Amino acid sequence: MSILQKLVLASGSPRRIELLQQAGIEPDRILPADIDETPLRAEHPRSLAKRLSKEKAEKAFASLKTETDYAPSFVLAADTVVAVGRRILPKAETLDDAANCLGLLSGRSHRVYSGICLITPGGKLRQRLVETRVRFKRLPREEIEAYVASGEWRGKAGGYAVQGLAGSFVVKLVGSYTNIVGLPLYETVALLSGEGFKIHQSWLTARP
Repeated sequence: MSILQKLVLASGSPRRIELLQQAGIEPDRILPADIDETPLRAEHPRSLAKRLSKEKAEKAFASLKTETDYAPSFVLAADTVVAVGRRILPKAETLDDAANCLGLLSGRSHRVYSGICLITPGGKLRQRLVETRVRFKRLPREEIEAYVASGEWRGKAGGYAVQGLAGSFVVKLVGSYTNIVGLPLYETVALLSGEGFKIHQSWLTARP
């Protein structure tokens, strides 16, 4: 891979790393961008996802300018927001967070928004917003309590991980599944390839 083909992921999320690897993309560097993720007053969930992904990408890109090895890199960032209507659900960090989120999602539909932001080596900024609609079954209290006890929800937007036990809660899903996991792969790959990143280069040397 040439120096212009280096990819920096502005996220420490294991799920996003795994999803990129699934598409045959191995980030050259993981550079989480620590920013304030508090929603602005009356901010729409989709606007929040776009804003945070842009801020993460810009912060990581700026921090690389003094580094000779990584200055000419593609910088990729993403942010995922779960919402019921305009109500933004938190990234669950406590038992109460998780229980409250699941109680709100029980038996109803919600939306998952992911903002993706790519900054090219030349400083060009490109963004995408992906929306997935999800409907959960009605969750009895015992099931919510059991899921909360599993700990799988910790740090997850909306208090659940669809790729785990909570996959059994989903009655209907419209849109990108990988978006709910944390990074919509189709849109991410399209964004990278559209800006000249050679997505398929690693596929040619892959071993079954």
